[in-house]
Amino acid sequence: MVEKIGASTNQRPVGLQVGSTACSTRVWDVYPAIDLRRGRVVRLAQGDPRKEKRYADSPMLVARCWQEAGATWVHVVNLDGAFDEHGAENQDALENILATGLRVQFGGGLRNLIAIRRVLDLGVSRAVVGTAAVEDPMLVEMALAEFGPERIAVGIDAREGKVRTHGWQRDADVSPVDLGRLWAARGVRWIVFTDISRDGMGSGINLAATMQLAETTGLHVIASGGVAGLEDVQRAYDAGLSGIIIGRALYEGKVDLSAALRIGVQP
Repeated sequence: MVEKIGASTNQRPVGLQVGSTACSTRVWDVYPAIDLRRGRVVRLAQGDPRKEKRYADSPMLVARCWQEAGATWVHVVNLDGAFDEHGAENQDALENILATGLRVQFGGGLRNLIAIRRVLDLGVSRAVVGTAAVEDPMLVEMALAEFGPERIAVGIDAREGKVRTHGWQRDADVSPVDLGRLWAARGVRWIVFTDISRDGMGSGINLAATMQLAETTGLHVIASGGVAGLEDVQRAYDAGLSGIIIGRALYEGKVDLSAALRIGVQP
């Protein structure tokens, strides 16, 4: 039987206490987002596939644009995979993005070891697992054992204090903090935290919830969802987070990527 994480497991997650220094070395990166839907660059409002806006037909050209602005990382999401859909367009797009030489953090539909191994073998620097972190913990543990904690991150996507899975379409009976604590105890070092209600809305990041997750787990936490302007980037950096993902705000000109990348850089 596959173990699942949630109230039904009768487990009390045990993790690191507030102030733990499991990941005490400060790291900081800004991750421009490239969300892929049938091979094109899109953004969804609050993860709703009915609220899709297309921005570009060539993900590689978008990646090169961010690279020319100074980015060294991009955060790429396979939306088709997240929605349990199949097709070769997004893998082709991923390979083209990797050809730019950018470091890629990649998630969406990575629900078995073959899929995780495939993208890491292609050259992805860090794979993000979300649904599997709730529904198939053994898979994540195997991935951590095979690839190491720098190459595997847990994606925690939440709405109203509860984790959601399967492209944000299903509720999981666990809170972000409890899930984060559990995975901290199991050797994870990186979390990508998204407040679904803010994603694609430009209403500002949920700094309080993201900080709570970082402080109670001691992990490297990357903020995602709702960046409205440079002030969100500065707030995330000042709060001691390990990174921030910027999507719609870049595509609609509300954030200058070069300026965002200068935040946290010593003169």
